[in-house]
Parts: sequence; C-alpha cells; structure tokens
Amino acid sequence: MKIESMGNLRRTNMCGELSLENEGEEITLMGWVQRERNLGSIIFIDLRDTTGITQLVIDDNISEELFKKAEKIRSEFVIAVKGMVRERQSKNPEMITGDIELLVEELKVLNKSETPPIYIKDDDQVSENMKLKYRYLDLRKSSMQEKLKTRAKTGRVIREFLDENKFIEIETPMLTKPTPEGARDYLVPSRVNKGEFYALPQSPQQMKQLLMVAGMDKYYQITKCFRDEDLRSNRQPEFTQVDIEMSFVDVDDVLEVNEKLIQHIFKEMKDIDIDLPIKRMTHKEAIERFGVDKPDLRFGMELIDLTDLLKDSEFKVFSGNISDGGEVRGINVKGAQDKFSNKEIKRLEKFAKDYGSHGLIDLRIIDGEVVSGIAKFLSEEEIKSIKERVLAEDGDIIFVIAAQPEIVFNTLGNLRNKVARDLEMIDKDDLNLLWITEFPLFEFDQEEERYVAVHHPFTAQMDEDVEYLDSDPGRVRAKAYDIVMNGDELGGGSIRINNSELQSKMFELLGFTKEETEDQFGHLIEAFKYGTPPHGGIAYGFDRLVMLLTGTENIRDVIAFPKTQAATDLMMEAPTEVSKSQLEDLNIDVKKKNK
Repeated sequence: MKIESMGNLRRTNMCGELSLENEGEEITLMGWVQRERNLGSIIFIDLRDTTGITQLVIDDNISEELFKKAEKIRSEFVIAVKGMVRERQSKNPEMITGDIELLVEELKVLNKSETPPIYIKDDDQVSENMKLKYRYLDLRKSSMQEKLKTRAKTGRVIREFLDENKFIEIETPMLTKPTPEGARDYLVPSRVNKGEFYALPQSPQQMKQLLMVAGMDKYYQITKCFRDEDLRSNRQPEFTQVDIEMSFVDVDDVLEVNEKLIQHIFKEMKDIDIDLPIKRMTHKEAIERFGVDKPDLRFGMELIDLTDLLKDSEFKVFSGNISDGGEVRGINVKGAQDKFSNKEIKRLEKFAKDYGSHGLIDLRIIDGEVVSGIAKFLSEEEIKSIKERVLAEDGDIIFVIAAQPEIVFNTLGNLRNKVARDLEMIDKDDLNLLWITEFPLFEFDQEEERYVAVHHPFTAQMDEDVEYLDSDPGRVRAKAYDIVMNGDELGGGSIRINNSELQSKMFELLGFTKEETEDQFGHLIEAFKYGTPPHGGIAYGFDRLVMLLTGTENIRDVIAFPKTQAATDLMMEAPTEVSKSQLEDLNIDVKKKNK
C-alpha cells in the first residue's frame, strides 16, 4: 500500500468533538484506526485521536477506488479522511460521538502499522514490563492520555494560584554540588574540570533558601528532582516536585496559604470543597494513636497501650519486653472473628515480622471469653483489664505486639492499614486531609552512632526547645510539617534556620567537623551572614498528587516515560555502557562488571 502525504488536506476537527450540531458539515479528520469492520458493501472504521473516536463509513457506492483502499486498512494505520457528518441510524450512547458518523469522500493513508505487540485498549491485561517497553503504544490508550491531561491541568491550576498570590516562578540549576545528607546523589562527571563531579538535585532546597537571601520574597517552581535510592511502587529515581518558599513567615503563615492552594486544587480538579482550616495533629500524637506519621483517618482502629496492665505479667513476652524498655500495644479489629482464618492470621504474622516484630499475638473474643494460644499464661484480672481497655465485644480480634517502642508503633501502624484494606473498611470516596506538625528535629542512628536530621539539616527548632540543643538533642522539636491525605504524604516542609551561627551549630550536632561544614555548606553559611529573613516553605510530590487525583495506585501511570522499580528504562534500554573514548574524555575508568 502506498504511503501518501497530507497534500492539501488539513484537519478541521478533532474526533471527539463532533455532535449532531455538525450534521451536514464537510470536515477533515486525522488519527489512528482503532478497528475496522468490513460488511461487504460497506466498511466501518473507528478513527481515534486524543479527544475520542468517530465512526467512519466507506460506502462502495461513493467510489470503488476509495472502497478498495479502505479494504486494506488495518488497526493503528494513520489516516486522513474528508467527508460529510451525518446522523447515525444505530446510535451508540457509550460514545461521546455516538449520535453521528462521517461518510468518507476522500481517504489518505499517511502511514501503515505493523501488528502492535500490545493491544491499544484500556483492559489489555498486558504485563507492566511490556507496557513500559512499548510506552509510546501504551500512551495511545485513552485512559493513559486522560491521566497526562489531568497532570497538565493540575500544573496549570497550581501555577495560576501561585501567580495570583504574587509568587515568582524561578528556575534553579540541574547541575549542582553533591550533598552528604539524604539519599544518594546522581553524579555527573565534568569534562572540563577533570576528576570533579556535579550532582543532579535531590531538591532545590539550598537554592530556594538562597533566593530568600536574595530578597525574592515568594518563590515557586515545578521541577525535576533526582534520588538514587531503592524504589517502591510510589517512588521514581527522577520525580517532579512543586517547590515553594516564602520570606517573613512562621508555621501558621505557610500552612494558611498552602491550605488555600490545596482547596483550590481540589475544587478545580475534582469539584470537591475542602473545609478550612485543615485539621492538625502533632507527630507525637500521630505515632501514639496510629503508629505512623502519615495516618489514614478514614477508619478507626487506633493503637491501645496495654503496657501498664501487663508489666508484672507471668507471660515473659510481655513483662520481659517491658522490663527491657519495651511496650505492649494492640488494635481491636471489630467483628473480625469470622473474617480471618488461621491461615490468614499466619500471613498477618509474617507481615508483622517484616517490620521487625518477633511475632503477632491474636486474642479472639468468643462468647465473652478470650481464645488464644497465650490465654493460659494470663491471669483472669489481666484478661479482664485488656478486654475493658480495648472495649472488646464478641466477634472481635485483638492483635498485640510486644517489642521496643519503635517496632511496636511501626508494626501496628502498618498492620492497621493492611487490615483495613483487607476487610474493605475504607471508604474510597472519602477525603481526609491532615497536617502533621512538631516532628522531632533529630533521630539517633544506631549504626552510625550519631544524630541525623529527621527532615534535613536546614530545619529550625521550635523556639521553646532551643535550650535542649546541647543538653538533650533528641527532645528538640522541629518547625516542620507534612500534609497527609488518606494515609499518603502529599508534601512536607519547615521553617528554615536563617542564622549562620545556628546553622553551623546544627552541622556540629549532626557530626560534621568545621572543615566538612565549610567544604559542603560554606556557601550557605556565608550567605546567612548578610541579612537573611525568616523564611520557610514546602514541597509537594507532584507525581503523587496527580496519582491521587486520578485514582491510580501506581505512580508510573501518571508519568509519561517512567522507570521500572530497578530504575531502568525498558524502552530506551537505559542505563547502558558508554564507549571507551567517552570515558577517556571524562578521565574515568570503569571496573568491568561480571556477566
């Protein structure tokens, strides 16, 4: 079949825009063939573009030559057609354009297609690796294109709001200085400066703070960031961040303007009205009640402290852990007795062990009695106290963890979420937003035997905790905050240190020598000496936000060309080896990898 040029034909309409109002009009459409049906004397073709599908009709009464050309057309051919819009006799209410069809008078085959390796339809059941390898075909699907349109609109809505509120969009560099904190950097060798490296930014953090030093007052950008870390389903090595910074602000000021931004996004994108102010919860309260710092509040099942009831128990798993500084806590899964078999309980026990617990204790409430493998080790008073504390009723299952506090919280917090999903306790139409505030400024890293920053080393401490910086760093709270939606972190930020002495002190507490501080952060310390305003901001994971807005559970669905969980690009076959001459040009030698 001959490939033709468009010639004088120019597209007048998009496929998904036609209706009965266009009846009688002569129009030109261009797009891909979704499918074709030859009924002998008439051929139907569904023509697709990014707006939708229009049914084409090729009648052998119009032109024998035209009909013969149409007989050779197959799925995914790229064609241009000119014809008359008419009302369909057999209408399709499932299609936006189901009331009309186009009677074709002229047809050009702009390009042919081999049989695609994946189906171009939404329910194709193709493996994700195949979809990523042939991403350009996967993106032809209407569902995928709609997600990218949502992404584009979300970016536009955010920009409109920030522009109206006098924020200035400023681009910061992609080639910057390697940093010692956080995830691993992606390094870029310098050809001009032999043996030296740039890093791709994990965040524009230092740059946006320097913009506040520069007096820009309100900054934002929607920018790419890079982290060389182990990936999960909602992580990518390169991701997009909505980055915001403001001068002369404290926590309430940042939260107030961002609540309005969130309200604006959900109204424009989902027509959902968000009530303000958004609820706040301290980090301490979130951990105590829900075990995690991004709690899902769409269901109950809060953690219940049983430590005081069991500190003298003859059951050594309880009393022994407590005497070693541990805790005993549980969750009451109401009415779960008939919903979890012994086999399923074993799977939950394995899940609990993945979070560091040595096991999972289940107490079933049957006919008012506690049925459990450990019941014989508990006194009647202990059993009665547990039942009263958790408000146990017949049919409930109480899951209990005894371990060090961090393991108890982490295990039960994640178990709580899993049980709620397994039992379909979550209303997916519900929307619950929450600020988590007053994070710890430091946490102690047992492996490195030093304090590390919970967020990053530029975060300011709560004013009333400054006295504990030297005496008890673990007690210091940060002016940090995260915005959480339905158990997912949408973004996070903090008020920053704006004082060179305090910033130097922070690096000292984190174990940096003066030489290391000067080498890594001397530019920032120097800048803070020249009149730095109080400032703070926030960064949102843009990909994750769009993921939540579109209802998908995989972040790769909302990125045009994402990487796999192994940080590879199956379509471009990257990363890949480079030539010896390229390496020599960069003054780099590479160890040969084992095949």
